[in-house]
Amino acid sequence: MKEDIDILIRNGMLFDGTGSQPLEADIAVSGDRIAFIRKKTVKGRGKEIKPRRTIDARGVAVAPGFIDTHAHSEFTLLADPRAEGKIRQGITTEINGNCGLSAAPIFGAALKQREVDFRDLDMRERWSSLTEYFEILEKRRIPYNFITLAGHGNIRACVAGYEDRKLTPEERKKMKALLMKTAEEGAIGLSTGLIYPPGVYSDTGELVELAQCVKKLIYTSHMRSEGDRLIESVEEVVTIARKAGIKAHISHIKTSGEKNWKKIDDVVLRIEKAQREGVCITCDRYPYTASSTDLDTLLPSWVYEGGAGEELVKLKNLTLREKIKKQILGEHAGANLWGNVYVSSVFSEKNRWMEGKSLSHIAHRRRANPVDTLLEILVEEQLRVGAIFSSMSENNLVKFLSLPYVMIGTDSSARSASGITCKGKPHPRGFGSFPRFLGRYVRDKSLLDMSEAIHKITMLPANTFGIRKRGVLKRGAFADIVIFDPKKIVDGATFEKPFLKPQGIHYVIVNGMPAIWEGKMTGNMSGRILRHGR
Repeated sequence: MKEDIDILIRNGMLFDGTGSQPLEADIAVSGDRIAFIRKKTVKGRGKEIKPRRTIDARGVAVAPGFIDTHAHSEFTLLADPRAEGKIRQGITTEINGNCGLSAAPIFGAALKQREVDFRDLDMRERWSSLTEYFEILEKRRIPYNFITLAGHGNIRACVAGYEDRKLTPEERKKMKALLMKTAEEGAIGLSTGLIYPPGVYSDTGELVELAQCVKKLIYTSHMRSEGDRLIESVEEVVTIARKAGIKAHISHIKTSGEKNWKKIDDVVLRIEKAQREGVCITCDRYPYTASSTDLDTLLPSWVYEGGAGEELVKLKNLTLREKIKKQILGEHAGANLWGNVYVSSVFSEKNRWMEGKSLSHIAHRRRANPVDTLLEILVEEQLRVGAIFSSMSENNLVKFLSLPYVMIGTDSSARSASGITCKGKPHPRGFGSFPRFLGRYVRDKSLLDMSEAIHKITMLPANTFGIRKRGVLKRGAFADIVIFDPKKIVDGATFEKPFLKPQGIHYVIVNGMPAIWEGKMTGNMSGRILRHGR
């Protein structure tokens, strides 16, 4: 009997994603599915196999495609769908819509707030619903599978703008209806970004009420604090999960700021206590001790009220500026803040020299004090400043990565090493997270065995987020496959050179089509939009 096989992968060590020990086997791909897996101890079966292409995987690992549990590629994928940084890491599926910011819904004040981003990326399409966004993305075509959450920040901004106040009963009703509509269109859950406007203005009751609308899905949260009020923030996630009866997931879990490093044991204790009590809580983390977000997150939350335009008005008001400075200095008293915050991207050409430099270095060069420098840069750049914050403990990172319920996420948008998304000095996690995890932490530091590590980046996130027939190597599953050398896999990107590709990943297959073949990008766009994870 003859079998129609497109790709036959021979002699590889198969890590199937379940956490089981690897086995030497052949794996066949037919169309977009795995046709069979044949252990080397099993001979023949009376089938003649004449594959169109063959890969000799002797001495290297064959694994399910990696799942990025925390991505921000909604807009950059439209601007440049090559997504080189993600594909080169072995990522075949991305979960987007994190930190309360999703592609949709987006209208009213939410759309107005994002117009600057659209212009920066030269994006001319506009949409309001998730269905409309998906239609645009499908026409553009993408190299990997795209999944999204519904952003609470989008929903609140669409309904009530960026005002710091409690919502009216009618506004809450509208938000719930908008969330349920977005979930019906394909979103896999609700995400919050509780340090960003307008999420920062919400209370726990509002979030419980919304989460109850999608309690069969998942609630993810960039918590209110990852430092001084870390314990209280974890407890809020537990409360929301318990009251709403929903699975919860903590985004990029960390202990930020040296004085908060000692809180890690308490954090783990509270999460695991909730798990024992029947609350389902998981987390994700990127394998670096520096974080990255907008520079203006250093400002007090009241400054954000009213949106970006009003924020700039406050920063230009001399009286309010003194109040802002006093609050920032009081909040960070005794901390080496200015030497640990680095500008990663600016908009203007005149300030391009700042990229990669700390605020203390920039302040010294400008002959000004750091807090004034911070505010002046934000005004000069119209708030469009990215930053890297070096404030975490390596020991705590290792502990988080070792926990069985912590997955890996890049916390990055899709970028390429050329073109419109190749700007500034963004965090190297956008090109290096997964190879760094497998190379530096799994192989070099022996943090986990390779089978367990592969499980954390494949089957575990697939099960957590309801992604069907992916994250596992078995007959009938979708053919998302990564072939890499466990002895050589390593990240290449650095903070100085963040667009350098990793090493040791030889093949990446998405829905049966090679995205990387013999280490080279193929340009195939075989990714799919996975509505409801399928």
